[in-house]
Amino acid sequence: MRISVIGCGYLGAVHAASMAKLGHEVVGVDTDATKVEALAQGDAPFFEPDLPELLREQVASGRLSFTTDIADAAGAMVHFVCVGTPQRKNSYAADMTYVDAAVEALVPHLAPGSLVAGKSTVPVGTAHRLAELVTEAQPDAALAWNPEFLREGLAVRDTLHPDRIVYGLPDEGGVSNGVGGDPRRAEALLDEVYATPLAEGVTKLVTDHATAELVKVAANSFLATKISFINAMSEVCEATGADVTALADAIGMDVRIGRKFLNAGLGFGGGCLPKDIRAFMSRAGELGADQALSFLAEVDSINMRRRVRMVDLAREECGGSVVGHRIAVLGAAFKPNSDDVRDSPALNVAAQLQLQGADVVITDPQANGNAAKAWPTLNFAETPEEAAEGAELVLLLTEWQVFRELDPATFGQIVKTRRIIDGRNVLDPVTWRDAGWTYRALGRP
Repeated sequence: MRISVIGCGYLGAVHAASMAKLGHEVVGVDTDATKVEALAQGDAPFFEPDLPELLREQVASGRLSFTTDIADAAGAMVHFVCVGTPQRKNSYAADMTYVDAAVEALVPHLAPGSLVAGKSTVPVGTAHRLAELVTEAQPDAALAWNPEFLREGLAVRDTLHPDRIVYGLPDEGGVSNGVGGDPRRAEALLDEVYATPLAEGVTKLVTDHATAELVKVAANSFLATKISFINAMSEVCEATGADVTALADAIGMDVRIGRKFLNAGLGFGGGCLPKDIRAFMSRAGELGADQALSFLAEVDSINMRRRVRMVDLAREECGGSVVGHRIAVLGAAFKPNSDDVRDSPALNVAAQLQLQGADVVITDPQANGNAAKAWPTLNFAETPEEAAEGAELVLLLTEWQVFRELDPATFGQIVKTRRIIDGRNVLDPVTWRDAGWTYRALGRP
């Protein structure tokens, strides 16, 4: 099948390469000429494990190409819309400028019987609105919503071997009134796209447009709530002397709860969870259902308080003020195995400490470049050892494996003072304390 992917950022580049891997002929379309040139050479413009190899393989095969001309999408039977929906300035709402522009640019090139499949995370109701645009331009075309569930660091695997595939299709009424196209035709086309994972036994869920739009934001809101719950317990543990890690282990043994996403620490960041829960709250308010999601405001608040608490701990360890103290920050990306620094808790803490007068040096295996662009006033080092040279305090803020495997005895010979705050609760306190370190962590005595 010939497929187009509109928008070749993080989601689109991974999706385009993965669809080519499944045997389809894929053209990726993006307005950024520099990005398109890099992708056309098989170079990933961001760090994602396994993606560079996949890009080079599929570009070399001839099944994958990239262009800045939307007209090159003509002739494709399925068009995936993968553009971003960032948080709107001065608002919690999602900025739909890019999605709307992508669909408006695409519709003149739709062929009869073709399908527009939205993958972007959008406010509920977007699909119905765009379906009207699609079927008005091409009555024999259809629109479906096919949400993505990628995890940064595991995106290629999640695309090729997903845990579920969701089709949001027009309802039967859409056929008669011309809105959204024929659901049976849309389903058949998506079945052909995903024939390989479906043959492997991946679960397929067929819903209406609105339910499919809600699946991603509901999932992200649940995960954010679970993270913030254990971080709220972390605050209680600090007030009582309890250990939040042991608490998480105990409650995580309950099969109704589970241990995943119960890792207390600095909280979540990135380009999805924070903006998605805020956009969800905003959309609920527009629909008159704002009370249903009022708890998400507290989820967001708990998450942001973790960053403030980390700064407070650093100040305590420095005797009440960080002015003039050299602090090594391990981590800049919002999560390991990524170079994404959007809404990074690590960078937020580092910047706050610098503003309060600390001499901050940051290191990250992949995100130094992006972090320096976002925060040009911060200082960066290539290695943990270089960052820690003469440091009076070390903060572990992104749980990269290379940081988790540091030898506390050897590392202790580099720093000026053996003091560490484990912002992700991933180090063994006994091992570090036995090596002469003062060890502190969020939610632990």
